[in-house]
Amino acid sequence: MKKNKLDFAKKLLSSGELVIFPTETVFGLGADATNDRAVKSIFKVKKRPANNPIICHFKDINQIEKYFDLSKFEKKLGSKFWPGPLTIILKKKKNSKISKLVSNKSNLVGCRIPSNKLANKLITSFDMPIAAPSANLSERTSVTNIMDIDPILEKKIFVLKDKQTTHGLESTVVRIDKNNRIEVLRYGSITVEDLNKFAKVKIKKNSSISPGNLKKHYSTIKPIRMNAKKILEDEGLLNFGNNKLKSNIINLNLSNKKNLNEAAKNFYHFLHKLDQSKCKKIAVAEIPDKGLGKTINDRLRRAVK
Repeated sequence: MKKNKLDFAKKLLSSGELVIFPTETVFGLGADATNDRAVKSIFKVKKRPANNPIICHFKDINQIEKYFDLSKFEKKLGSKFWPGPLTIILKKKKNSKISKLVSNKSNLVGCRIPSNKLANKLITSFDMPIAAPSANLSERTSVTNIMDIDPILEKKIFVLKDKQTTHGLESTVVRIDKNNRIEVLRYGSITVEDLNKFAKVKIKKNSSISPGNLKKHYSTIKPIRMNAKKILEDEGLLNFGNNKLKSNIINLNLSNKKNLNEAAKNFYHFLHKLDQSKCKKIAVAEIPDKGLGKTINDRLRRAVK
């Protein structure tokens, strides 16, 4: 990445403008998290409901502590998984300058430190937290490959280019309860099994303080059918593993070897490809509901609704 492009992105953010940038999970649509007007423009451009909160991205844990209170356990958890695809819901300090709009006026905000080098360079250069949901129109499929950025957004907003994200699924969103148990509010790139090795975990579905929990979300343009045992004539196939399923239109396999890490990385990019193909509907093979499969199935269920 040439320095002048990074400097230009920094200048845009400083002026209250938006920038699309890569993270290790998905491409983000970023704005100065302390600027109400800039944050408001995220919701306007994405056509995002105000009650769907936005995650804030930081360069390091010291920068988070400038705006938020962290317990010893939250710092310990962050130190374990940051930089990386974990978002922790934290309470704002009384003097915090983080915009109230990122969390629908709640004092609880999702915070994380991305591991993508370009994202970290941008946040470090800007030296302010960046509020950033996924760089797609509201309810539509997230973007993990630069080829899949919506032309509507690409025409309006400067893009820091990076080809493909490394994880392919959004961050896992958690909150720590008073007993130091980890409440998983949104499945993501860090699995429940991974978190269970660190502390006791419980699942809390559809929490309003976490993004990505609207009933309809992550949707393709074409209708999706999950757990397909047979492929219909007008359907394209999103397959998993080695089986006899076949489409007459388009066949994409998340992982022939049933590797869920590979499947996660391919997931959104393949959905975009299917959306752009000649099929009228998308059939998805059964994906095991464990590890990253839980996250993939969660996204598919919301896309179906």
